[in-house]
Amino acid sequence: MLDHFAEHMAHSPSRMAPDYGYEFRSLERTDDAEHPVTVTLVRTAGERAGEERVVRARYVLGADGARSRVRESIGCTMRGDSAFHAWGVMDVLAVTDFPDIRLKCAIQSGSGGTILLIPREGGHLFRMYVDLGEVTPEDHHAIRSTTIEQIVARANAILHPYSLDVKDVAWHSVYEVAHRLTDRFDDVLPEERGTRTPRVFIAGDACHTHSAKAGQGMNVSMQDGFNLAWKLGYVLTGRSPESLLDTYSAERQVVAQALIDFDKEWSGLMARKPGELDPGFLADFYVRTTEFLFGFMTRYAPSMVVAEPVHQALAAGFPVGKRFRSVPVVRVADANPLHLGHQHRADGRWRVYAFADADAPDDGSALVRWARWMAEDADSPVLAHTPAGADRDSVLDVKLVLQRRHADVEVTAVPELFLPRTGPFGLVDYEKVFAADPAEDVFDAREVDRRGCVVVVRPDQYVAGVFPLDGTAELAAFFRQHLLVRTP
Repeated sequence: MLDHFAEHMAHSPSRMAPDYGYEFRSLERTDDAEHPVTVTLVRTAGERAGEERVVRARYVLGADGARSRVRESIGCTMRGDSAFHAWGVMDVLAVTDFPDIRLKCAIQSGSGGTILLIPREGGHLFRMYVDLGEVTPEDHHAIRSTTIEQIVARANAILHPYSLDVKDVAWHSVYEVAHRLTDRFDDVLPEERGTRTPRVFIAGDACHTHSAKAGQGMNVSMQDGFNLAWKLGYVLTGRSPESLLDTYSAERQVVAQALIDFDKEWSGLMARKPGELDPGFLADFYVRTTEFLFGFMTRYAPSMVVAEPVHQALAAGFPVGKRFRSVPVVRVADANPLHLGHQHRADGRWRVYAFADADAPDDGSALVRWARWMAEDADSPVLAHTPAGADRDSVLDVKLVLQRRHADVEVTAVPELFLPRTGPFGLVDYEKVFAADPAEDVFDAREVDRRGCVVVVRPDQYVAGVFPLDGTAELAAFFRQHLLVRTP
């Protein structure tokens, strides 16, 4: 994954390259309007080890782990458990008589201790998270010296009467975690909120730590990054005001608290000995909460980028503030059956899904009137917020979902809004028009009102709002909250 991103950076327009071998030393805010954050780094390797490097930045993101020095530098406080739980993790090739070695499973020992088993790629490799027990803060340095032989021995003790004969260790590590959460995700104190722009952010383990039993840490941490990345992108490119950045800490703090609450319950269940808990209950709990790990249980509160759900009844299956749930549709231009959500690329654009009324795309339909307003009215978000000279869909990617079968629709008969000309040659994009799939009608599956509506989806794929087709003033006002009006 790291190689993939490094290659992408190297071939991007900016030709960026990561710097390795530096350690964060300090950070301070200055009065410099352009670059108000000064970061001091120090080289940790090579002939120039110990040499300082000073970087002046507009914004800083610290994703430097549970012992984050960036977090410490902005005065954030981690609160939660004082005791740590130690884990040994290893990717191994091994011979074992454990029958479920190729299944992801949680193994509980009658004598105490648990293992989370995750089969890896290739058919032979697998990962084990091995419970090494709780350690106090005073002892946590000692646990890091645990050897791979000790981890294997502990795994065998938990697996008994089954055995594990490790032939090769691809990678291993020892780490400790506790249920802890920072008081904020940026450098703005509660009493300063709204009066000062956040300049320093933290994400991932720098904000929240927990156990390693459900695979939740990486998923939630990646969501932290996605949430902040698109907002920084909009601010840095001049498309949104800096006030947009206040929503990062507000949104992710709540999610992180939910993560800690979930993990405490999950860890408590895992800590039970066999016989103390019905295995079926444990399996049912994991299935019921799987959506949390994928972000589908997250629901962001109303803000400048989440509208009040006053029109939720128009699309009950697309809850405002929650992840956009995909559903099968048929692309009209080529009769290709596909998933609507899979057409929402992670490219930084907003999606505006127009679900047509039954009369569309005939003239006089509510959908046609809405499309005409979007294409021609000065208050239209498309006209108001698309930079001059840019493709019409460069900020708002507007798509159409019709109630009619695809065979009953002529793609060139739909409003021109949904057939934008893009790129240097001004070619027509025919892939924004979809029809309901008779096998699973999106209007029924997602409880979309047959009178039609508009569903707005953020760049991070969370539903930002549901609006009626005649609610053009509401739609325009929503986008004006967080998108700047283009200059001529």
